[in-house]
Amino acid sequence: MRRIGVIVALGALLGMFGGVVTASPALAARGPKWQIVPADPFTLPATFCGFGIGVSFPVNKEYSKLLKTPDGVVATLTTGALTASFTNLGTGKTITENISGPLKTTVSPDGSAVVAFKGLTAFVLEPAQAKQFGLPIVSVTAGALTASFDPDGNPVSVSLQGHVQVDICAALS
Repeated sequence: MRRIGVIVALGALLGMFGGVVTASPALAARGPKWQIVPADPFTLPATFCGFGIGVSFPVNKEYSKLLKTPDGVVATLTTGALTASFTNLGTGKTITENISGPLKTTVSPDGSAVVAFKGLTAFVLEPAQAKQFGLPIVSVTAGALTASFDPDGNPVSVSLQGHVQVDICAALS
């Protein structure tokens, strides 16, 4: 939930992903303590999978920490336990997946961003972008996934060094 237009929340999604995150020593002493990350339910419209998908978070024990560097870069570390339930709103079919991450978001002063997911991650792309990057529209991935965004929030590159664990659209069809 950790969420970013194309990575649909899970703004919730951009905040959501657990595990162990380490920062460089230069960042480790800066910023506030870990804060709980809210994960509110939301609906993905039918334009993604051909049917609406309700997304809720039955387990949310995810925490985030904001770090700032003197040159204006802002990094957000997110870790903890998080599961997401995906429901086909037409049929009621539901699957629940562990998406505990962790996640590191780095935003440059110009507004461009890099989001580095590790472990289990929920990832959402618009249909054209999914085709461009060779990934499912809505998926749970395992391994390292790195996405770069321009200052307007559009994905510039997406790299998966792991595998797609679940194609959510196919699993709910």
